[in-house]
Amino acid sequence: MAKKPRLTDRIAAYCAGTRRRKLPANVVEKAKHHLLDTLAAVVSGARMEPGRLAYRFVRAEGGRREASVLGSRFQTTAINAALSNGMAAHADETDDSHPGSITHPGCAVVPAALAMAERQNATGLDLLKAVALGYDITARFGAALGGGRFLRAGWDSHAFGGTMGAGAAAGSLLTDDPQLLVAVLSYTAQQASGLSTLFRDREHVEKAFVFGGMPARDGVAAAVLAGAGWSGVPDAFDGEPSFFSAYPFSVKPEKWFRDLGRKYAITETNIKRWSVGSPVQAALDSLEALIAGHRFDIEEIASVRVHLPADGARVVDGRNMPDVNVQYLSAVMLLDSTVSFAASHDHGRTNDPAVAALRGRVELVASEMLMKAKPARQAIVEINLNNGRTLKHRTRAVRGTVDNPMTWDEIKAKAYDLMAPVLGDKAARQVARATQRLDQAKSLGPLIEPMRR
Repeated sequence: MAKKPRLTDRIAAYCAGTRRRKLPANVVEKAKHHLLDTLAAVVSGARMEPGRLAYRFVRAEGGRREASVLGSRFQTTAINAALSNGMAAHADETDDSHPGSITHPGCAVVPAALAMAERQNATGLDLLKAVALGYDITARFGAALGGGRFLRAGWDSHAFGGTMGAGAAAGSLLTDDPQLLVAVLSYTAQQASGLSTLFRDREHVEKAFVFGGMPARDGVAAAVLAGAGWSGVPDAFDGEPSFFSAYPFSVKPEKWFRDLGRKYAITETNIKRWSVGSPVQAALDSLEALIAGHRFDIEEIASVRVHLPADGARVVDGRNMPDVNVQYLSAVMLLDSTVSFAASHDHGRTNDPAVAALRGRVELVASEMLMKAKPARQAIVEINLNNGRTLKHRTRAVRGTVDNPMTWDEIKAKAYDLMAPVLGDKAARQVARATQRLDQAKSLGPLIEPMRR
């Protein structure tokens, strides 16, 4: 009877076969969606404080011109480019998330894959395959380490999962040698880190580093080191001790990797329609539905009650960051009939008299009942009018989630909103077109060049 391959070897072999493997058409399409969504987050985030600090740092570091720092004309090493673009990707609350593993794959995987793809002169399809692989590995490691229990114990599942996914994506673009991928994964595992203390970061700088910049950088570094001939241990995920035995909430990690090649995590990853904190998404969906379905004037509104799951309500109640303040965002939605990226980040508008007056009429209700609702993160919004009427809407499946996915037009509209202020409208549309055609592209030039400004 043949000996069962070690988990380390099985994961490495899967990563090594990435460029030869044919992906289902729906997975290729989803990879395009998440690539464009993350690129838009990088470009807009490059002008925010975490992105500016990262750019300043890598610019001072210099380095060989291997990969682009998006939103600029600067090129540096793949490691530095991954760091800077990863920081920018999570400079804001606009990037994607995989709820089952409590990870944000895009902000770690896409910057790492893009930097290594540019360094290796990869094709567009190679990049898409590496991105899909990175999501697979990110989600499985996040879940295998314990997901929510791991996070509550003080480690950060986003960073651990993202580092492993970034390393796998970068490694698959470097080599198709399974033994070299074993070394890549071993060096990735050694660097996986992150503490949930990051959630005390009020400036979003350390959070951007831990969610995006650090995992992207460390994943590319692992690939570069292994590619330079550094030897790695052959069994980082097996035996005792191992990567998984070092953490107390890991249970049967091998089960999470049995369906590689049959189940794709990127198809289970959510895209945010609105560039705001996740707990607010359903509330904005409900308000949009009420505005579309009923005729009323702002002056007719007596009060607004927003019911959110209790855990999410605590996150978005009266925050000083406009993009995670449910009262402010509800007022903007009612006034504008939408919430643009600019409006959700406009600190000055929080003091606007019209916004302040309406914001004062918004009551947040922390609902224990919605804590148990499936799908998660639902919202109920009630608008009470002066004439005694109550308009009510419950969002059960948030737009952009797996249960209610966004269309290409919606994803492009969000991307334009984020990219056009930085790149200009023409370049933003070029990026979207290049992403849609990426599986046919022999080079990444048409994708990257419009983002070099």
